[in-house]
Amino acid sequence: MAMMDQNHVEETVPEDKMKAIVQPEYGSPDVLQLQQVEKPVVDDDDVLVRVRASSVNALEWHMLTGLPYLVRPQAGLRKPKRAILGADVAGRVDAVGKNVTRLQPGDEVFGDIGDGAYAEYVCAPEARLVLKPAKLTFEQAAAVPVAALTALQGLRDIGQIQSGQKVLINGASGGVGTFAVQIAKSFGADVTGVCSTRNVDMVRSIGADHVVDYTQEDFTQSGQSHDLMFDVPGNRPWAECKRVLSRGGTYVMVGGPKGRWLGPLRHLLGVKVASLVGNRRVGWFVAQMKEEDLSFLSELLESGEVVPVIEATYPLEQTPEALRYLGEGHAQGKNVITV
Repeated sequence: MAMMDQNHVEETVPEDKMKAIVQPEYGSPDVLQLQQVEKPVVDDDDVLVRVRASSVNALEWHMLTGLPYLVRPQAGLRKPKRAILGADVAGRVDAVGKNVTRLQPGDEVFGDIGDGAYAEYVCAPEARLVLKPAKLTFEQAAAVPVAALTALQGLRDIGQIQSGQKVLINGASGGVGTFAVQIAKSFGADVTGVCSTRNVDMVRSIGADHVVDYTQEDFTQSGQSHDLMFDVPGNRPWAECKRVLSRGGTYVMVGGPKGRWLGPLRHLLGVKVASLVGNRRVGWFVAQMKEEDLSFLSELLESGEVVPVIEATYPLEQTPEALRYLGEGHAQGKNVITV
């Protein structure tokens, strides 16, 4: 776990300012800077949150590097439109706009705000936040939104998961994968998780019925068939993936191979075209923040059916290190930023 320097001296910040991790340009985590910036002012429809924690996702990596170039029209062609990264947030409501009706100052909340969470304060629309489950710490809550919404919407909405189905989750040990294993189990599925040797025990501990160590065994050669394959890394060709799907089975692609121009889109298009022959269904999606889905996840978190897996926490000033580790592609569960 990353620890703050014990000799660190707190810098005095004026009341109208705040500390934030600022991205002035595209590049590696080295371009990120800890700066004092203007504290946001709450608008009529917004909620001002005192941030307690955030987390790192593949989303932030793409926004940081500006890759694949496919993201540039949205993120900014030459430089980032948004100076502060961070979609996941957990914290306490500091103030609300006059049109806000569901939340009030003092409420502990979490949600997917799109960007801006790598800071001491953030403003966000009320619809992007829900009350934090009381049993969760801020760090646990901050690990949830983007990754868990991706797992839920991919399995339920695209994969149409049903109780009793056999579900294969490739990439079961990462942020999205650890939530996917637990959410699939909550729907009553028989779950097989694919991961590396160091993660086998962890994936089994969060509920996987079967675990395949990909360093020892090729899951596409196992002879087992599944009703649904949830593919987080998207690192196997369709010819191999379809071998593990039963007739009428569904393949849900979450990510794909890296590329400077199209990224996973090229792999997706190849899979979609190849799958036109045969009787397996292929689906791909981009997760969206939905208040009702985050509330649904809150119930699973309160009941203990889903528990966030956190590998390490980093103080705000070490956000570049957290993103650098994420970029290496070997994170176990989620890595959290504490503010």
